[in-house]
Amino acid sequence: MNTNIENKRHTLAHLTAQAVRQLYPDAKNAIGPTVENGWYQDFDLGEVKLSDTDLQKIEDQIKTNLKNWTEFTKNEVTADEALKEFSWNEYKTELINDFTKETKTLTFYTCGGFLDLCKGGHCEHPNKDIPTDSFKLEKVAGAYWKGDANNKMLTRIYGIAFDTKEELEKFIWQQEEAKKRDHRILGRQLKLFTISDLVGPGLPLFQKNGNILRRELTNFLWELHKEHNYEWVWTPHMTKEALYDVSGHSGQYLEDMFSVFGGTSKEKFWMKPMNCPFHMELFKDNQFSYRDMPVRYFEPATVYRDEKSGQLGGLTRVRAITQDDGHVICKIDQIEQEFDIILDVLKNFYSTVGLLEGYKVRLSTRDDDKSKWLGEDANWKIAEDALVNICKKHDLPYFEGPGEAAFYGPKLDFMFKDAIGRDHQLATIQCDFVQPERFGLSFVNEKGEKEQPVVIHRAISGSLERFLGVAIEHFAGAFPVWMSPVQVAIIPVKAEYHNEFATEVYKKLRDANIRVELDDRNESLGKRIRASKEMKTPYVIIIGDKEKESGNLTVETRTEKIEGISVEEFINKVVKEIKERTLN
Repeated sequence: MNTNIENKRHTLAHLTAQAVRQLYPDAKNAIGPTVENGWYQDFDLGEVKLSDTDLQKIEDQIKTNLKNWTEFTKNEVTADEALKEFSWNEYKTELINDFTKETKTLTFYTCGGFLDLCKGGHCEHPNKDIPTDSFKLEKVAGAYWKGDANNKMLTRIYGIAFDTKEELEKFIWQQEEAKKRDHRILGRQLKLFTISDLVGPGLPLFQKNGNILRRELTNFLWELHKEHNYEWVWTPHMTKEALYDVSGHSGQYLEDMFSVFGGTSKEKFWMKPMNCPFHMELFKDNQFSYRDMPVRYFEPATVYRDEKSGQLGGLTRVRAITQDDGHVICKIDQIEQEFDIILDVLKNFYSTVGLLEGYKVRLSTRDDDKSKWLGEDANWKIAEDALVNICKKHDLPYFEGPGEAAFYGPKLDFMFKDAIGRDHQLATIQCDFVQPERFGLSFVNEKGEKEQPVVIHRAISGSLERFLGVAIEHFAGAFPVWMSPVQVAIIPVKAEYHNEFATEVYKKLRDANIRVELDDRNESLGKRIRASKEMKTPYVIIIGDKEKESGNLTVETRTEKIEGISVEEFINKVVKEIKERTLN
């Protein structure tokens, strides 16, 4: 994060506290930290009830005060001095006592005649550094003091701030656009998925249309992997805990797993949170030589993770996670070539769905705390060096993420920008020496000796659920033809006169493996056309007298009308777009 913008946002938290206390003299300000894209400031307002309609008045006061905020002065104080200054404010008093117990230095910062308890991090010259058109108060919310429901509910004012007016306006536009594209709303409108209270949070049910999307993506991913000799395998949804004792997940991951019990056997099992230990067992049940290496497994399998209830939302955070999972078990000297293949698959997939432009890669390395990772230092170094070399070889736009590695190895996490500029972490590639060692994997090398392989974990879409959530919003529900649940809708103007020709066209499209629907309901033409548009169908064929007589079609796309196209020409056009997976 840009330190300069962080300082601006923190300074604005101070300005918010001053403005509210001026407008509401009985107000007691609590904490005011920076958050992503802005800041918030908490207040005890007594009997005063703030709403979003009050924000403009407070924002105007901030802008008035900002003119006099020339620079901050810092003053270290004793606990007694601090307690005396804030004797009127029990929240500051509590913080002062907390900091004193932690032997933290207490400091006051003053600017524009406003003093507050603070550790620092402000603009050098606020009135010069913060343009008045670069920030905005966003909303009012409630928040318990220190996040504890046993404490008093305070009033929280959120603000957003950027370096320039243009950046602020872009963010506000992005937020408004995001509301229109919300995949939860579009998911209901387009009949893609259902969230059922009876089934449980984080366990989406996919309707026919949503399942078509899943199937198209899975088929495309398999097509990409099949070219590189991956083997499609299947593993069960649950396992004995012993499997995760061997893999090392028991010590690192057990609290995020679901347990199940056999009604008859009374045996305890765990729902699998990842596929890799299963794939290790598949490899182990073979006798491979160096001639067989690498071995590549592909499995679009659903795994289960006990995500926190408060973090679940739509498809982007779920408990039933279908990964397009894959594991390459190879020799050390094959790591680079396998990464070349995986990157080729990844770039092909993301360019096809229009998400490759402006992507970034986080090189996630191990934590300094040895207890957070398993394995030998030397192997970790080989794996980390290999990933650095691959990033440089492919000129990947990477940055380092210290401490972000999995407990068994470093990884590359790919972040992609959607149509409105938001970043989403989706694909991941991991290099792992730990699992092969713990499972005792080996192959016979050129010398006739047993040699331990390395495992490359990779998920291209990340998970189908999360990817679909992102894709719905990226396309605003208007999917490319190859993905669209319904690719063509046929609407006869009057069923009694035009249904025969409409049915004939319908059968020809269906026989060409085009997903087509015939809407001959007893509804007005306008209503049926609107229904197809609301479902964001790529092509809508209107069949009336002219079309029946000529045998040609009138087709409405999302952007234009095509008149007088023959049935065969239209079929060829659509089949070509599906085959080539165009982004129209």
